[in-house]
Amino acid sequence: MRIRSLTLHLLKLPLSEPYHVSYRVYEDFDPIMVEVEDTDGRISWGEGHISPGYSDETVEGGFVFCQELAARMAGMETSDAKALAQSRKAESPVAASGLICAIEALEDNPLLHLRDDVMLPLLTPFHATKPADIPGEVERRLKEGFRTLKVKVGKDWENDLIRVAQVRDAAAGRAIIRLDANRGFSREDGVRFAEGLDPMGIELFEQPCASKDWEANAAVASVSKVPVMLDESIYGLPDIERAGKIRGIGFVKLKIKKMGGLDDLRAGLARIRALGMEPVLGDGVAADIGCWMEACVARLGTAGGITNAGEFNGFLKTRATLLENPMTFSQGAMRLPAGYMPRIDRTSLEAHRREVWRAIAPRQSI
Repeated sequence: MRIRSLTLHLLKLPLSEPYHVSYRVYEDFDPIMVEVEDTDGRISWGEGHISPGYSDETVEGGFVFCQELAARMAGMETSDAKALAQSRKAESPVAASGLICAIEALEDNPLLHLRDDVMLPLLTPFHATKPADIPGEVERRLKEGFRTLKVKVGKDWENDLIRVAQVRDAAAGRAIIRLDANRGFSREDGVRFAEGLDPMGIELFEQPCASKDWEANAAVASVSKVPVMLDESIYGLPDIERAGKIRGIGFVKLKIKKMGGLDDLRAGLARIRALGMEPVLGDGVAADIGCWMEACVARLGTAGGITNAGEFNGFLKTRATLLENPMTFSQGAMRLPAGYMPRIDRTSLEAHRREVWRAIAPRQSI
């Protein structure tokens, strides 16, 4: 299968409400949508959303990276184009993964075919910070069907402990809590928080310290009363292997935009489980295509998927969908019918587009 063209769409998708993490507040998402067409006119899509502050990648740098590779990929066989992106993945993992995912979809990767209806529970971010607001938000989230609440910590360990206890008390056993520091703690404060944490009702404690500070994360994991999960530290199988050797690391979270495509994502999830840890999957700042692809892998359960609440909930955060046939959400879960394939709404795509760039194969190459 040969590639005729690649079109890059840099978007800006406003959010319904601000999304807070320890290192920034998101008002919108800026995904790079990759459109790939083969010589028979078939079209597929991939997505790479670079989150400023999450890593050293930048949106502008990722867009330039995609342009450089797309210019070379036009006219290539899909297998050669994927190999090129894989060989350059370390330079811009999210951008490279967006290109790879689009090509895998063009090749009709079987992971994207849903033979049966799919129901995948999702977690919800928890926003309330004032004690008076916490019970009301808990009740709203429970009414929406959510049974896993993601509470951000990582700024002030003492106040974080108080807030976590307040959320747990309000939930009263009706939902579990997933904590996420987004690398916000120093080693010392992470240890203090972990030692002071009451484990009742807490599922896990995500990424206490800086992504490259493995020793600090290990120190927190060694004293934590709940399993620690690594996220920002994980970019591939070598990182998964390293995590598997650390006492107290019970979970590892993967995102398709860092793993390099569908097949690599499934292999990573299976390896986590083989090492005796539990995999978590999902990118809370992905748009429709990224969430759909992660859901397709997640539904595999113990055969390379997940068995807990998915984090591929970014499609619920944007004001507008990019799809003619949006994914359905009800009672705390994403619900996809058998045979579901997303169809891009080009009117919405163009309405949210900041920039577009296209590479077309030379005539002699096709």
